[in-house]
Amino acid sequence: MSIDVIRRRYERALEWLTVVLMAVLAAEVTVGVIFRTAGYSLVWYDEFAAILLAWLTFYGSALASVKRAHIGCPEVMMLLPRGLKFAFRLTAELLTIGFFLLMGWMGYQVLGVLDTDYLITMPSIPVSWVQSVVPISAVLIVAAELITLPKVLANALAVPGTSAGASH
Repeated sequence: MSIDVIRRRYERALEWLTVVLMAVLAAEVTVGVIFRTAGYSLVWYDEFAAILLAWLTFYGSALASVKRAHIGCPEVMMLLPRGLKFAFRLTAELLTIGFFLLMGWMGYQVLGVLDTDYLITMPSIPVSWVQSVVPISAVLIVAAELITLPKVLANALAVPGTSAGASH
C-alpha cells in the first residue's frame, strides 16, 4: 500500500470524525435551545457543548495537518533556492513534530493528575476522559505530519513548474 493511499484513508477517517463531531454538536445545541426556549434548561448543555467544541478543534487540527491546510508562508518559501527551501522545510517539520510529541507527552501526564476529577454537570464522566483529546490529537497530528513528510520534502526540492512542485 502506497503512502498516498494511507494518507487518503487517514484523511477520510479524520473527515468522518470531524463531521460526526460537528453533527453531534449541532444536534446538542439545537436540543439545548429548544429546551431552554420551552423553559426547561438542560444542566449539562453548556459543559457538553464546550467539550464537543474543544474536541472538534483538536481533531479538526489533525485533519488540517493531513490536508496541509495550516498556516504557512508559501510565497516566502517559493523565493528561496531549493537547498535552503529544503533545510527550512525540514527544520519546520521537525519542530512541528517535536512540539506535538511534547504536547502529547505532557497531555498524557496531566491525565494522571485529573484521574480523580469528574465533570460538574455530568458527574459520571471523568475529566481525564474529556482531556484525553490532547494526547490523542497530538499523536494524530504527528502521524499526519509523518504521512505527508515525504511529499513535503520532495516538493521542497522540486524545480518550480514540475509535477512534484504542485500543491502541498
